[in-house]
Amino acid sequence: MEDTLMIVIAIGVAVVLMIVVPFMSMADRTDDVVQLTLETALSDFVTTVSTKGEITQDDYSKLVEKISATGNAYDIAVEIQFLDENPGKKTSQVQSTKIGENTYVAIYESQFLEQLDKNGKITLKEGDIVTAGIEKESKSLADILHDVFLGASDNSSYIAVDSKMVTTNGAS
Repeated sequence: MEDTLMIVIAIGVAVVLMIVVPFMSMADRTDDVVQLTLETALSDFVTTVSTKGEITQDDYSKLVEKISATGNAYDIAVEIQFLDENPGKKTSQVQSTKIGENTYVAIYESQFLEQLDKNGKITLKEGDIVTAGIEKESKSLADILHDVFLGASDNSSYIAVDSKMVTTNGAS
């Protein structure tokens, strides 16, 4: 009876080692490739926007398309900070630029999408800041396997974040 129990346990351990461990390793590698794809797509988007000085509907659609191609569900968050140099002080002072008195006016996802849908593009000027992030909406296969077999998963919300300052004025 004890020999039979030991054989069943040995077969169970062998199955886990031969099937589950390689499957989890493959899922982790797939997640790494998806992570790299997301980071590259986001970096390309932010770099394009910062060097062109404008965000077009086409640029944003390409980003969404690249992210959707991974097969997982993600949420894209875009924030634009418009440089507002010395608000209300330019007329009252002789020197129009002072270090440390610049402020930024930020728009977030809903305002960004509304302006993009309405105008087809958002024109930026030198000194504006574009920040974009990709957030998980669903669990990947690797997350599910880690939950089932290890009881732990990565609960980080943002997968990739990139931010750049606009280096050129966009065409109006």
